[in-house]
Amino acid sequence: MEGMDVDLDPELMQKFSCLGTTDKDVLISEFQRLLGFQLNPAGCAFFLDMTNWNLQAAIGAYYDFESPNISVPSMSFVEDVTIGEGESIPPDTQFVKTWRIQNSGAEAWPPGVCLKYVGGDQFGHVNMVMVRSLEPQEIADVSVQMCSPSRAGMYQGQWRMCTATGLYYGDVIWVILSVEVGGLLGVTQQLSSFETEFNTQPHPPSSCPVDIASSTFIIYSCLSAMVWVLKE
Repeated sequence: MEGMDVDLDPELMQKFSCLGTTDKDVLISEFQRLLGFQLNPAGCAFFLDMTNWNLQAAIGAYYDFESPNISVPSMSFVEDVTIGEGESIPPDTQFVKTWRIQNSGAEAWPPGVCLKYVGGDQFGHVNMVMVRSLEPQEIADVSVQMCSPSRAGMYQGQWRMCTATGLYYGDVIWVILSVEVGGLLGVTQQLSSFETEFNTQPHPPSSCPVDIASSTFIIYSCLSAMVWVLKE
């Protein structure tokens, strides 16, 4: 585990101190963002209210309250391994996002950690998935079932690892999604699932009057060719 980094960019703090807004929701949102989503909105509101809603004073109060020796798990984002990553997706379409992450610390993660939605656009109703405890330097893939918005456009959301006690840690994982009527991400993932199922099914005996495996392969090949033409 690593010690909590409390070094804040003075220039950034100056910008926030000059924010000049009395909108409490905005202050809570900016406070949470500045802390890297380590504190939930209720916790942010507590420190802001305690300092008469002065953002800079609230940040100082938070770090005065926290022990300087507190340690949190470590997580590094490795890469996005989503099938069809980079392709646009049609509106109202189910898809799966998959990220490769690593325990970049020197200690195993505690039990009960999860990957949790923290901000931006939420794609579907799933807002968290449980993740097994990774050993130091261990790498794993984490997948989340999502659904694209009903309108075309660019969307983005943020996810973070979180302990069972509510402490966020590690890199922020971004979901950046292009929703278009002619998007192919959904079809690409369906074809990949079809191919995986085909490769794992037992093949029928060669004496079978109808070669089901060959017919299935032909159908899959035709669909793949159609997708390739559409991409071109």
